[in-house]
Amino acid sequence: MKRPWNLIDTPVYSLATMHNGQANMNICTYVTAVSMQPKMYAIAVYHGSLSLQYMQQSTQAVLQLLQHDQYGIVPALGKKSGHIYNKINYLTKKNMLTSWEQHSVLTHAAAYLLLTINSCHTTGDHDLYTCTVTKYKSHPQPQPLTFQQLITRKIILG
Repeated sequence: MKRPWNLIDTPVYSLATMHNGQANMNICTYVTAVSMQPKMYAIAVYHGSLSLQYMQQSTQAVLQLLQHDQYGIVPALGKKSGHIYNKINYLTKKNMLTSWEQHSVLTHAAAYLLLTINSCHTTGDHDLYTCTVTKYKSHPQPQPLTFQQLITRKIILG
């Protein structure tokens, strides 16, 4: 039997964070739009992660909606800690990075959203950030990666 929070298929994102010239990326599925005007998102970032450390010390981040064919990077970005594994080096070696709005981002993502961090609330094992979208760019033919596709490919458990 599926757990109730896994019944709804949700998009898979990567959060690109930066502090003092160092970048990191993770995988986020606890993400939702929370305002139409201004456009705002709520993003839950896991305690103890390098992404959280960078979010706490920054005013901006980039939320990247992954394309359906980017499932292969989920284990590196979502199952490894940025504290002990250099995700940016991995992505650079695989030629998977580009620059957008002075941030390192994944090439060919379905969309990029430049975020300004508004607030943070500690919630369970994640901190919940609310952020305002200040710029965005969408792929001409987006085909977003979804949570159910990760389950189907046995990358995560349902």
